[in-house]
Amino acid sequence: MGQGGADLDLAAVRAFVTVTEDRYFSEAAARLGISQQAISKRIAKLESDLGVRLFARSRTGAHLTETGTAFLPHARALVNIADQALEMLHGRRRALRVDVLDTRLASIDLIRAFHDTAEDVDIQIITSNGFRSAREALIRGSVDAAFCRVGAGLEEELVAAPVYLEPLHLLVGRDHPLAGLTRVEIARLSGTTVWMPGNVAGSEWAEYYDFLGADFGIRMDTSGPDFGWEHFVAEVVSGRGASFIGEGTRVPWHPDAVRLPVVDPVPVYPFLLLRHRHNRHPALELLTRHVAAHHVPLDPRHQWLPAPDRAAFAS
Repeated sequence: MGQGGADLDLAAVRAFVTVTEDRYFSEAAARLGISQQAISKRIAKLESDLGVRLFARSRTGAHLTETGTAFLPHARALVNIADQALEMLHGRRRALRVDVLDTRLASIDLIRAFHDTAEDVDIQIITSNGFRSAREALIRGSVDAAFCRVGAGLEEELVAAPVYLEPLHLLVGRDHPLAGLTRVEIARLSGTTVWMPGNVAGSEWAEYYDFLGADFGIRMDTSGPDFGWEHFVAEVVSGRGASFIGEGTRVPWHPDAVRLPVVDPVPVYPFLLLRHRHNRHPALELLTRHVAAHHVPLDPRHQWLPAPDRAAFAS
C-alpha cells in the first residue's frame, strides 16, 4: 500500500526493478518493450504513490536514493511473487508431460496410479529412446519428467529420485528346456545366450544387461532386426532363444509364450524419476511425492543390481 491507501501498481514496481538493473531508463524500456516516456511515467507514478524519491538521475544513469535502496528488496519480492503466480496458473493449464520410454513398460502403470490420485491433473505421455533423449528434453523443457535408468553422469540442473526396481522374467517358448519350471535360478543361465534385439548400443538398458551378463556369465545376443513386440514374441516362441523382460512389461499374448521369474538373486532393473531442478509445474511435485511414497529400497540379500546403480536405491 502506498501513502494515502493507494495500491501499488505492479507494472510500476516492475519498471522500478528493471531500471535498477539496467541503470538507464532507455535500456529498461527496451527490455520491457515499452517507450522511454512510458517507463518514466510509471516511475513518476510510483514515486507519487509512495510519496518518496526513488532515483537520482545523472548523465551516468539512474542511481537509487537511500529510500530507493531500502525499497528494492521488497519490490523484487513483489515481482517474484507475481511471476510465480503466473507460472503456477500457466502450469495448471498445461498438461504434465511425462516420458515413460514405452507404453508397454511398468512405468505406465505407475502413471495411471498417480492419475487415479490426482484426477484433475492432465497428463501427456511421451515415448522416447531413454536417457539419451530424455536428458535433453528435460533441459529444453519439452518434457517435465522422465522414467529411465541413468547410465551416465547427470547434469547439475537435473534431479533424480529412485522410483522402483523391476524384477526380471525370462521369456521362452513352450518347447524350451526351461519352460516346465515355475521359476529359474539365474545360475542356471550361466554359459547360455539370451536374445536381446532391443539392446541398442549406447542405451542405458544395453549397459544394464552388459553388467548382468558379466556378473553371471550370460552372453547377450543383440542381433536383430527389432521389428516390434509382436515379432519379438513370435521369434522367441519359434525357438530363436530366451529373452529377458521386466515383470511389469506387457508383451503381446501368444499361446506358446512362457514367462519365468528369475531368482536367487532376483535381478532388478532400476527406474529413476528425472526432473529439472527449476521446473515449477505444480503437478510435478505431486508426482514426485507419489513415487517417493511407493518406493521400496534395494534388498541386497535377495536382489541383484549393477554396482553403479546401488547407491541411488540403498535403504
